[in-house]
Amino acid sequence: MIRFGIRLALASGRETMIRLVMIAAAVALGVGLLLTTLAGVNAVQAQYTRSAWLYPSGGADVAVSTADPVLWTGRDTYYDRATISRLDVAATGPTSPIPPGIPRLPGPGEFYASPALDALLRVAPANQLGDRFAGRQIGIIGDSALPGPDALLAIVGNTPDALARVPDVQRLTSIGTELPASRVAAFARALDLVLSVVAGGLIFPLLMFIGNATRLSAARREQRFAAMRLVGATPGQVSVVAAVEATISAAIGAVLGFGLFFLIREPAAAIPFAGAAFFPEDMSLTVADALAVLIGVPAAAALAARFSLRRVRVSPLGVSRRVTPRPPSAFRLIPLGLGLAELGFFVVVGVPATSHAQVLVFLPGFLVIMVGLVVAGPWLTMVGARAVARRTKRAASLIAARRLADNPKSGFRSVSGLILALFVASVAIGVITTINIHRGGPLVGPSATSLVQRTPAESAVVPDGLRLDLRSIPGVQRVAVIRDASNDLPAMVIHGWTLTNLVSCADIAGHPDFGSCAPGAEVAAVIEDLSLETHWPASDKTWPTVHVSTETLARLPIKSVVVGTDGSSAALERARTTLAIAYPQAERYASTDAEHETDVRSLLNGWRQLADVVILASLVVAGSSLAVSAVGGLSDRRRPFGMLRLTGVPLRLLRRVIALETAVPLLIAAGVAIGTGFLAAHLFLTAQMSYSLRLPTVTYFVFVLGGLAVSLGIVASTLPLLRRITGPETVRNE
Repeated sequence: MIRFGIRLALASGRETMIRLVMIAAAVALGVGLLLTTLAGVNAVQAQYTRSAWLYPSGGADVAVSTADPVLWTGRDTYYDRATISRLDVAATGPTSPIPPGIPRLPGPGEFYASPALDALLRVAPANQLGDRFAGRQIGIIGDSALPGPDALLAIVGNTPDALARVPDVQRLTSIGTELPASRVAAFARALDLVLSVVAGGLIFPLLMFIGNATRLSAARREQRFAAMRLVGATPGQVSVVAAVEATISAAIGAVLGFGLFFLIREPAAAIPFAGAAFFPEDMSLTVADALAVLIGVPAAAALAARFSLRRVRVSPLGVSRRVTPRPPSAFRLIPLGLGLAELGFFVVVGVPATSHAQVLVFLPGFLVIMVGLVVAGPWLTMVGARAVARRTKRAASLIAARRLADNPKSGFRSVSGLILALFVASVAIGVITTINIHRGGPLVGPSATSLVQRTPAESAVVPDGLRLDLRSIPGVQRVAVIRDASNDLPAMVIHGWTLTNLVSCADIAGHPDFGSCAPGAEVAAVIEDLSLETHWPASDKTWPTVHVSTETLARLPIKSVVVGTDGSSAALERARTTLAIAYPQAERYASTDAEHETDVRSLLNGWRQLADVVILASLVVAGSSLAVSAVGGLSDRRRPFGMLRLTGVPLRLLRRVIALETAVPLLIAAGVAIGTGFLAAHLFLTAQMSYSLRLPTVTYFVFVLGGLAVSLGIVASTLPLLRRITGPETVRNE
């Protein structure tokens, strides 16, 4: 029977071949996107594993190791709002460990640069960037040491004596290649939660799509297999033939899906949804991933084919003796309610402490909700169709509503993929929008124009010529030196802030972003970064006066140097370079308050891009699923529609029936999916971050309406087939 099934699938005429090609193409699209999703999860893990060496856990093994330690400290600097990771190292002997990606440790006055930083150094003016890396570049850092192709990284050599004066310097006798129990490992685990939800959200519509594809022209195949039963075929033989036919098309589609994956792998790797772009090689599949898809998809198609022929197995006349299926009950709402209740439970009791445990508690809730939407969809469709039938007075609406009410499962199946896509999109956009509002902050104003350079604690004298060098830079407006008075004067509490820093009123005079002193004051108590935007009431820009002489002020240690600029890139970068040269041993390099949020912004932008990818991929999958279902539905109902045309029903009426049969379940379930998505996002945000959901902008709703319009347009594009497949000759041939 297997050989007969193969012949039947490949040599049964044009219609069978067209169906095989359509199923294979649909499965190929689904498999390609599914493999890309799995590869994206693997890429994140590869990226963080490869960059683990940048965040060593310390030198606990110094006492027992015979290797010479390497002095090591990492600091970030910025250029044009992009983060540059700078790693300063100093060898203490010939056996000091060497970081990956370079052949040897750089000596004093030498440095290595990543390919992206090397390209930037070639085009950026030296006084804005290159002069920060004293000495000469001696090589390029290899890809094995970089998080991604766009990473900006420098490894700079120092003398041991100079580097030992940098705060928090480490002495390492080995360089690890695994994620330590640090903030990076915690972030990677937190990202696992996001990616797990996203992967689940993408995989569900993909599986629905593949299932719909393998059911293409199911009714036509049922009739053919019923005819086989009438001539003596056993139920087992029919099942084998059906499974072979479905397996062939799904297997061809799975193989083509791998080809599609390799075509889109490189563009997908350029999406920095984890904060940085990936190397194309990171978008790889494990053997388990490949085998699971290559074997699982055809196997699932075979099972779907066997399940779809359950009526034929009952009786060879089962296809002809069609009766109205039992209507779905309200019990179908239970899974949806359970999923929402699971998320709400953790709002009340709190979330587990570890990110891994949070994945285990949140991911099942989201997956159960998606299952619940699919399970509840037919009941919602039936309720909506009955409501339309009670209120309509038009023939097309009545026919469509009655058909949906009689068989809501079939009506909902065609839009189920799109409903899941809308749910995933609503959750993703709701979470991203809320986090962005709470964590994004402005990129304009003083927070983006004033550089703050924290200085070594023992420093009490401004380096010679620093003020003059800074003031000579076009665009630099004021230079203020902030002094630390925490050990000399009692703290002042103003507007809820404890002020232990002092500044000369002459330094901040005439610069509105720095605030002002009271008339006649010489010294004022201030915040160390002089930020009025984030810490101080907008209506009060006067710092409290401190009765200290300027001579006493000059003897206090310097806490920070704040440089007010006009916000131009040239002014900011030249001032930053000047400060980096003046304070090479500083714990942190000069930055603006806005740049401190760069990592957060990069993550948020990555998540926003990830949300865009999720929405786009989900809509592509859902639209394709809808197109397959629409074409399959027309093919399956060619005979009843043909009979209606013979009885005088106009073609335009049948077209309205088909449009309404799609629009009613689509609009009902879309509203439920969007509302459920926002509710699930609110419960997640409340439990995980204590945030309340902020609704997305009108752009999202326009996007959703556009997606629904496109979906209806896909259905409309199949309507011209109705004239050709419902003619008198079709009914006669049947």
